[in-house]
Amino acid sequence: MKLFGPFFRLGTSRRLLAVAAALVGMVSLGIGAHAALNKRTAEPVKVAASDQAESTAKPSTRIALVIGNGHYPDANAPLTQPINDAHALTSALRHEGFDVDALEDATHDDMVRAVARLKSKVRADSVVMLFFGGYGIQVGRESYMIPVDATIWKEADVRRDGVSVEAVLDAAKEYGASAKVVVLDASRRNPYERRFRAFSHGLAPISLPDNSLLLTSASPGRVADDSTGLNSVLVTELLNHIDTKRADQPQAAEAIFDQTRVAISRASDGAQVPAVSSTLLEEVSLNVGH
Repeated sequence: MKLFGPFFRLGTSRRLLAVAAALVGMVSLGIGAHAALNKRTAEPVKVAASDQAESTAKPSTRIALVIGNGHYPDANAPLTQPINDAHALTSALRHEGFDVDALEDATHDDMVRAVARLKSKVRADSVVMLFFGGYGIQVGRESYMIPVDATIWKEADVRRDGVSVEAVLDAAKEYGASAKVVVLDASRRNPYERRFRAFSHGLAPISLPDNSLLLTSASPGRVADDSTGLNSVLVTELLNHIDTKRADQPQAAEAIFDQTRVAISRASDGAQVPAVSSTLLEEVSLNVGH
């Protein structure tokens, strides 16, 4: 027994070492498999979360503020077309991929808050569109959109209660919008004119920042009478030319505005001639093609 004792102990130690190594290998394999399984199940969650964050954070590149004001206490009768126009244009722009903030019979505070919301959405690649239907007044060669709660007895009240078109354009530029598009259906006879000392028919020429496009229902200093239709002549023609169901490619906004201007001028035998002004540095489209 003494002769075989060392060899027996040596053999036993080797067998124990082999068993221990095998156990360690099995444990390592188990840990590795568990980690791999966790990694496989975690990866899709990570991708999904990333996609969700990207879709949530990605802003709209086509933003519009649409305002239709019709019920002015100082006017002889309500304006029926601006609200209908705002509804129709909102529907058309949303169909073309715009994120639209639509207001009806907006007060001064409503309009100020809406402009603030617009600014909060603007990004470097944003195309910003503003539509206003209602009464517009020029004071000091600047044009103002008039809210329904304005109390106007003199020109200074317009500056206090109105919202400057130029100020909205400058804000969009300041916040980095790549292009600014404006449609003003507000060249109506001023209901407050009898209270003013100075003549203030229609809108003043609007100073546009770079990369801007403007369509007004009449030339500066001129007025356009409302038609008897559900929508104004300007918005009716504008929607006809934005609608491109038969077009394969988007149309340039400037071309759409020019087509609208020509159509209205011809239909009215020159009695109403919309104005188009542009400082565009690149082509901008209002529709996406179909």
